[in-house]
This record gives sequence, structure tokens and C-alpha cells, in this order.
Amino acid sequence: MSGGADHLKDEAARAARAAADEVYRAILARAPEHDIDPSLDRVRDVLELLGDPQRAFRTVHLTGTNGKTSTARMVERLLREHGLRTGRFTSPHLTRVNERISIDGEPISDERFVEVWQDVAPYVHMVDARAAVNGGHRLSFFEVFTVMAYAAFADAPVDVAVVEVGMGGRWDATNLVDAEVAVITPVAMDHERYLGETLVEIAAEKSGIVKDGATLVLAHQTDDVEGVVLAVAAERGARVVREDVDVAVVERQVAVGGQVVALRGLGGVYTEVFLPLYGEHQAHNALLALVATEALLTGGAALDGSVVEAAFADVSSPGRLEVVRSSPTVLVDGAHNPAGAEALADAVEEAFAFTRLVGVVGVMADKDPEGILAALEPLLAEVVVTQASGARALDADDLAEVAIDVFGEDRVHVAARLPDAIDVAVQRAEGEEERGAGVLVTGSILLVAEARVLLGRA
Repeated sequence: MSGGADHLKDEAARAARAAADEVYRAILARAPEHDIDPSLDRVRDVLELLGDPQRAFRTVHLTGTNGKTSTARMVERLLREHGLRTGRFTSPHLTRVNERISIDGEPISDERFVEVWQDVAPYVHMVDARAAVNGGHRLSFFEVFTVMAYAAFADAPVDVAVVEVGMGGRWDATNLVDAEVAVITPVAMDHERYLGETLVEIAAEKSGIVKDGATLVLAHQTDDVEGVVLAVAAERGARVVREDVDVAVVERQVAVGGQVVALRGLGGVYTEVFLPLYGEHQAHNALLALVATEALLTGGAALDGSVVEAAFADVSSPGRLEVVRSSPTVLVDGAHNPAGAEALADAVEEAFAFTRLVGVVGVMADKDPEGILAALEPLLAEVVVTQASGARALDADDLAEVAIDVFGEDRVHVAARLPDAIDVAVQRAEGEEERGAGVLVTGSILLVAEARVLLGRA
């Protein structure tokens, strides 16, 4: 009897997955998330038709260039440890699209994914039709997902949503929440085609998430970025909490499986906090998450230290300096711009004792391959250049030309298919018969997602 029940359960799960995949394919046919049309009107119109679900919960809104997803995951985990029901909206996904919309730390199910789409679809189609009549664009892939996330959160219902922007801030589809707390992680050069050619222009776009009277938690920035953001915050009457001025990472020590940190938040110093993530940048992300949670829950008074410790000890951030295999050790990391690659290189050198590390690198065509490779060059003995699947990936042969300029011809290998690239890298790492050899897969979140599937971590 149990065998029959299990069979029926498996059949139902397969049917739900097939239905969710069909919905995903339909949404994918829309304009891709990197194709920005600067307007909030389409999302606003759908949300109004749905009764403005984004107003049904409190929100922490995050932007920046690197660290958004890790910081969002930490904020969500802290809030959940305090007994709150949470929603989390992040992008991109690593394995299945459901990961983008999580409730209480878990991606929504295939069944729920389909139900949410069915709930919002009539209103999406209504706004699409109106736009077509007026010669406008229908909702993009990312805009549809934003609507679905807000609808799912309101329906759950969640107490707090932790929302990561897709790109930028001011014109991002997520920017219709009235967030009490905004977080801006370090701002660096990325997405210049859409956000601007200078840090000042990019900072202006990202500071667009700061709402009137909100609290802004601001990571350490360059002077010109800080000046832009502070001016916007002053204009909107926002309270600003600055890293290294009002709050700080006081101390950090490398530990087995991560690091132990002391963080000076708004309410005091939290000591001996274990964080199971590698790299100095993750300590700073943890600080931002802690302070954002203090600001939301207490206005700045101290949180219970034992609750903070329990939450941080349970944090994970898949695809961010993640060990996905041993013998040899294979690491994956989604660094996709020079600043991220520099933070990655520092973290690997600090946390791992590799005697020889071989890189597998693939980047998107709109990124800075030379900057990424230059940041990785001191770390890597050799590099195998490859490409992620999808139209946006830079051709492996084109990337190889850049890699040869950076590494020299003898240290560069080419394997267009990722499985082949990983095989070559493992052979090059192990071939030296050295203890402490490893492989690092990086350059693109999409590449990392594919590597995790290949290596059984999906």
C-alpha cells in the first residue's frame, strides 16, 4: 500500500514540476532581465490591479554591486530566528527558478509557483494588452517575477520581505515597496551599459531605493559614491548608518568552516559570532545584515546575542565560495566583476592552503573579462577558459585571447563545454601530484549554477 502511495506521490511531483517548467518557459519568452526599459509603470499597474500586495508586509530592500544575495540571506535568517515569517526575493537562481521566491527560508513549491502565476496572470495580460494598444512594452521576465513574489508574500502572509534588486535601484521592478530599511552594499563598476559609465552615475541609480524617512545601512564606499548616496538620503530625510563610522567589523579570525567575528552594531558589540562563510567580504555582509535587522526590529537597540549567534551559525549562501567536491577540492564562486574577483582571491588565499589552484573561468559578454582575469591571475597556476550556456556568454575562444594576454599562453587552456573544462582543470591540478591542489570555477553565476548541477550539488 505504501508503495502505491509513494508512486502516486512521485507522479504528482513530476506533474507539478512539468507544470512549473511550462510556466517558466512562457515567462522566459518575455524580455530578459538584463534588458532594461526604465519604467515602473507596468509593475505598478499590475500591483494596483492586485490590490497592492507589496504594502501588506514590512520590507528590507537591498542593492549594491556585490554581496546583495549573501546579505539578503543573512537578514532573512536573522529575522526568522526572531520568530517572524519571512519572504525572500533574490536573483538569479542557481538550480530552479522557484529559489527566487522563498518563504520561511524555503523556495516555494512547484505547485505554489503555478498557483501564484495563475493568480497574477490575468492582470499581467491585462496590462500587457493595454501597453500593446499604446505601443508600449509588455512586462519583462523580471517584472513578472517581481509581481509574483509580492503576491506570494502577501498571500502567505509574511511579516517581513527581504527584497534584492535585480539591477540598479531607481528603475528596478522591485522599487515599488516602501521599505523601512534600505541596504547598499559596496558599489563598484558593473552593468555600465544600463547603469552608467562612472561610479557616481551607478551610485545615483542604486540610491534610488532609499525612501522618505527610511533607515539606510551603507557599506564602506569610495568618497564619491558616499557623497552621492548621502545627498540622496538627506533629500529624503533618511537616517544613515555608515560602516566604519557608526558600525564596524571589530575583529575576525579564520576558523574551520568559516570565521569567527565580532561586530559593532547599533546596539552594542556582538562577540564570538561564528559565520560559516569564507572571506573578509562576508564579515562585512554580516555586519550590514545585523544592523539592518537591528534597525527594523528595535530601531537600533541590541538584539539578543544568543539569537544572533544561532541565526548566523545557520547561514548559507550557495554558489559563494562553496566547496562542492573533495579530492581534489573544487570551489565555486559567482564573482562576475573585478571587485568580486578581488574579494574572491583574497578569501581563497586567507581560508585555504592550496599549493596549486587551477581556475575554470567563463564570463558574460557584457562583463569585464580582463579585469576579472587580472584579479585572479596571482591566485591561479593555470586557467581553463570556457563558457556558460546561453546567448549572453562570451565565446570561449574570445575569452582565451584575453586570458593569454593576462596569464601568458603556457598557462591558458580552452574547453568550450563546461564538463570538459572541469575535467581538464582537475587533470591539471592533480597532474602535479601535489598535496593541496584544487580547482576554482568562477566568472559567472550561470557558470557556477551549471557547475553545481554537474558536481551533484543542485
